[in-house]
Amino acid sequence: MFFETFHQDKNSRARTGVIHTEHGDIETPSFMPVGTQATVKSLDSFDLRDLNAQIILGNTYHLHLRPGEDIVAKLGGLHKFMNWDRPMLTDSGGFQVFSLGKQIPPLLGEGQGVEFRKERLAKIDKDGVTFKSHIDGSTHRFTPESSIKIQHKLDADIIMAFDECAPDNVDAKYAREAMERTHRWAKRCLEYHLSSPPLYKGRVREGYRQHLFGIVQGSNHRDLREESARHISAMDFDGIAVGGESIGYNMSATKEILDWVYPLLPPDKPHYSMGLGLSPLDIFEVVERGIDMFDCVAPTRLARHGMLFLPPLNKGRAGEGYRINITNSRFASDAKPIDKNCACHTCQHYSRAYLRHLFNAGELSAMRLATIHNLHFFLDLMKQIRAAIAEDKFLKLKKEWQSYAKN
Repeated sequence: MFFETFHQDKNSRARTGVIHTEHGDIETPSFMPVGTQATVKSLDSFDLRDLNAQIILGNTYHLHLRPGEDIVAKLGGLHKFMNWDRPMLTDSGGFQVFSLGKQIPPLLGEGQGVEFRKERLAKIDKDGVTFKSHIDGSTHRFTPESSIKIQHKLDADIIMAFDECAPDNVDAKYAREAMERTHRWAKRCLEYHLSSPPLYKGRVREGYRQHLFGIVQGSNHRDLREESARHISAMDFDGIAVGGESIGYNMSATKEILDWVYPLLPPDKPHYSMGLGLSPLDIFEVVERGIDMFDCVAPTRLARHGMLFLPPLNKGRAGEGYRINITNSRFASDAKPIDKNCACHTCQHYSRAYLRHLFNAGELSAMRLATIHNLHFFLDLMKQIRAAIAEDKFLKLKKEWQSYAKN
């Protein structure tokens, strides 16, 4: 059994469970640190094991561009390549590729200052997307089949169907076209995945199975979201993800979308809200709506800029995103740890004053120590949430966070 549930909270849709993979079990609900280029920035695999991260993510778009999936496959897949023996998930590359279609970034020309590209970097057709690398401008193409083939070679435990992440501001006509394209591509992804023999790095490679998730789209249109949830849920995917530009960035829309689709998602499969985790309260909101998995670059990205998370009991404030800016002058002689109740390596050994010094001096260790703390913060929060759900106290824990943060 790939996924099983343990306990449904009596007062909400929150639930605990476990995802079984050949590289280990993932307790849910689970926050998944993002390792875009086969690394969680500033950490190594030993740091992640010490933090007890159960699963991390890799990015298909970035790994395709460098070092390339063939090199990763030749070296034994992502697990061996980065010396990580626990579960991994790779996205399809769709979000990044379609983001290129929206951007017209500056191009530096020798002796010409800054010019602006007149063409977008990605063009879509019915079969896939042709795009230019943001690194060197070389041309590449993703189709549903090639995205799955790349992910087969990368060899993660969980892989994602190739989808179109349409912007929220598109009209209903285009939102429908993008959703229907996502559905056609989902079918092609599933067919290619199921038909690929082991020798070709398909469904079973080196004795373990890769699990494929489908993605619900439909922008901010209720009828499309519900239609997409029905369509994707009816297919033979191992899990169901809810994607789109709003998810994780516009929380009022995120909550609304999850409320629309929840009754239509299969209860026996894991539910994944993509790109969510900017604020701890965001996690409470989606867990309350039956989400089992989520990921976000924010905790590690913010850490690299000196933004450190604090719980409400140690003066973390909702209005400040439950975080402090360690580079502020008020911490120059502060001998306390970031959080006196935190058991992470950073809080156990270093003061706020020292961390501020490292950031102001431009020392690389500042980013590592800050990232260790922020990831520990989120992973420990997940332990608290799972325990609260098991005791039917999830909403009580959520209210405590909300009330403490106001005091």
